[in-house]
Amino acid sequence: MPQTAHSPSANTRMPLGGEVGHYENFPVASVLCPPRLRPAVAALYHFARTADDIADEGTADAPQRLADLAAYRAALDAALAGQPTARWAGLFGPLAQAVRQHALPPALLHDLISAFEQDVRHTASGHRYADHAELLAYCRLSANPVGRLLLHLYGVHDAQALRQSDQICSALQLINFWQDISVDLPRQRHYLPADALATHGLTVEDFSRDDPALDVPRAALVRELCGQARELMLAGAPLVRQVPGRAGWELRLVVHGGLRVLERIAAMGHRSWQQRVKLSPADAPRLLWRAWRQPVPTSRVR
Repeated sequence: MPQTAHSPSANTRMPLGGEVGHYENFPVASVLCPPRLRPAVAALYHFARTADDIADEGTADAPQRLADLAAYRAALDAALAGQPTARWAGLFGPLAQAVRQHALPPALLHDLISAFEQDVRHTASGHRYADHAELLAYCRLSANPVGRLLLHLYGVHDAQALRQSDQICSALQLINFWQDISVDLPRQRHYLPADALATHGLTVEDFSRDDPALDVPRAALVRELCGQARELMLAGAPLVRQVPGRAGWELRLVVHGGLRVLERIAAMGHRSWQQRVKLSPADAPRLLWRAWRQPVPTSRVR
């Protein structure tokens, strides 16, 4: 349940934590997180946040970013093997302790690094995602590991729960894409799938054009993509019944938060290529009410 590797926004990612800093997929160490788990959640957050900064912040070119991420991966391996790490020692010490204490799967940490590496390579090359399936393959690296790591902390391991966690996390990642179109395109990050663009007679470049004649097909495409994300979220939503205690309440808020972002996109006529959509403190009472009255959402907002 996340935040994810793609991170220009501060939104809905990471359902089981609280928010610390700006790595959206990790609402980290919030009041809803049991105190015994807060050090592990914070360690996971800082691991992901630092990798995100390597991939996305500063002025380094793509080869340097990839070299730094390779060094980061090597430091992770060394820390998990009990070896000292001169670089990022303050980060990998607590992370290695969390992995040992909670038997966290290291492969999920490596998947997150792979997602950041993919972001760097794709941004540098101007890669265009072919279809929804390729986007979901990215989500399996960038978002789904976060939810699985958190479920592991909460002792939830069954196959159905993991599948539903993946659905929620992938939905949150896709929602982040569709609320961030106006932010991503100028940064040469292209997530609008080529097959959907073609269906609507559009190109990626059309979303940067000031041409009112394109508004109807552009809005129709965003509506379609938001609909896919909504269906994925609703499919995973029953997981809230399995996550115990206060974390289950946070997961309800995360699910409803993602759906609320979709409502806001719809309210602006699905024109999120013009302006980034985000939640505000004014949305909090609505989300709390929905989490209480409708813990597992089933309605569809168009």
